[in-house]
Amino acid sequence: MLGKVLAIILGISALVAGASMYYLQVYGFYEDVTLQPGRDVVLTPLDGSDPRPIAYEGFQAIDADSSPIRYRACFTTRLTPQDLAREYTLSQLTTPRNAPGWFDCFDAAALGAALQDGSATAFLSVKNISYGVDRIVAITDQGQGFAWHELNNCGKQTYDGSAIVTEACPERD
Repeated sequence: MLGKVLAIILGISALVAGASMYYLQVYGFYEDVTLQPGRDVVLTPLDGSDPRPIAYEGFQAIDADSSPIRYRACFTTRLTPQDLAREYTLSQLTTPRNAPGWFDCFDAAALGAALQDGSATAFLSVKNISYGVDRIVAITDQGQGFAWHELNNCGKQTYDGSAIVTEACPERD
């Protein structure tokens, strides 16, 4: 009898722990980003100077303090990727990270396909927005915009455990 009670307690504990971990990963840590009109979407000019804002509408974003790469954003713009490419730095980081399913404006698979087939272009928004992390902005030919955070080379080299950093990195906070 005691064994059955212990098994039931263990089973219930495992279910509660599993459900809690799922909730925390998918919903718990995310918060809506407070809008900062005119400052939410910025791109780095070709000359490497400070990022400059671009025109956008319908901005929505989520972020979490638990990780610097949880940022996701969606917006629209009337600017074309071709026009922006004449003034702003392109990004080689063109594999968007998945967003939680409930943040349905950000479809990483569709955006990744658009980046691969050339119907979307990725730009560097902010270099080292957090140590070793860049903000990437992608704009489609239809004027849809997306932003996410991605580890840059400095971040990859720092966080892969090798402790060998071959790129000039900013000071760690």
